Amino acid sequence: MISRRGFLKGAAAFVAGGVGLAGYAFGVEPMRTLVTRYAIRPGNWPEGLKLKIAVLADIHACKPWMTVERIRDLAHQTNALGADIIVLLGDYCAGHHWVTDWVHSSEWSAALGELKAPLGVHAVLGNHDWWEDKTAQRQGHGPVFSQTALEKFGIRVYDNDAVRLSKADQPFWIAGLGDQLALLPGKKYGRKRMTGVDDLPATMAKITDHSPVILLAHEPDIFPVVPERVSLTLSGHTHGGQVRVFGYSPVVPSRYRNRYAYGHIVEASMMEVAALPRHLVVSGGLGCAIMPVRFGMPPEIVVVELGGEGLV
Repeated sequence: MISRRGFLKGAAAFVAGGVGLAGYAFGVEPMRTLVTRYAIRPGNWPEGLKLKIAVLADIHACKPWMTVERIRDLAHQTNALGADIIVLLGDYCAGHHWVTDWVHSSEWSAALGELKAPLGVHAVLGNHDWWEDKTAQRQGHGPVFSQTALEKFGIRVYDNDAVRLSKADQPFWIAGLGDQLALLPGKKYGRKRMTGVDDLPATMAKITDHSPVILLAHEPDIFPVVPERVSLTLSGHTHGGQVRVFGYSPVVPSRYRNRYAYGHIVEASMMEVAALPRHLVVSGGLGCAIMPVRFGMPPEIVVVELGGEGLV
């Protein structure tokens, strides 16, 4: 039988361990940054086209967690990775109220304006970029202030649009989807339910040849209906659940839960017969939403290398 002293020691150790884990989840892991790499060769990717993409998602600028100085450091760290192209996947605004101060869009956009890549910096918006813009919510359309801020520094923001680029005379497309959760419900807005501004068919209609397509979509929930015509879909939004243990996240902001919570997902299309496997990479993101907590899911910059030898 355990003695009273032994029980109290055990209880104290349990409490101390819990406090230590909480301190780590609040104060340590959210401030880390890893570089996560994927090497992928989709079935419809052309021979000889090697493309290195750096991905930043879910920055959620605020103090003390994601200051201007930290965002600038992330930009410089990303530049040093030597990517051909840099993509930003939305949610530049803070997603929680556990802050000591806010970071204005003019400040975080200036820090992101220091990103440089040979084929440019390309962005989409996230739900928090829409939710924090009360004028856009009332009017039911953009442009939202996050878009204006980014474009001031030469970063193109895609809203159901696409652009044709090329590397070494081999063309490919970057397509950017409008946000799927953009417009909040409520009587003051005259909307009964959450409404997206995404239009995948219109986005795909802007692609005018058979060159490969990379789709930027803040939320990964669009993936089941993305056609195999798209070589790679890049998403954020989920933050990997922010808490992830043994490959499982207890809470994921997706109607598909852990199916699209994090990482490299390969699926056949539900919409096409005998379709090629399609590829999705979901970034764990950099900032936090709801609460500034991360455990088992540190902030990350993602690097995707397409078209090399020996790739999946």
